[in-house]
Amino acid sequence: MTNNYSKEQISDKLKDILVNDFEIDEDLIKPEANLFKDLEFDSIDAVDLAVKLQQYTGKRIQPQDFKEIRTFEDVVNAVADLLK
Repeated sequence: MTNNYSKEQISDKLKDILVNDFEIDEDLIKPEANLFKDLEFDSIDAVDLAVKLQQYTGKRIQPQDFKEIRTFEDVVNAVADLLK
């Protein structure tokens, strides 16, 4: 994946991942949605998402950066930062 993707495109791809791989209702996926409270992620889901993001970007999110991710928008921003 190249860095020519907009945050909107990244957001759309992440929504696809959450809906298809994690079976999350698309209506729940909003920028402010908390992964753990609103989307009912657990620690295993978080690891699975990190792996999916690595496959999507070809780059690894550093564990310390992933610990700071709380919302859907945080994920979009982290992926956008990886692709800079």
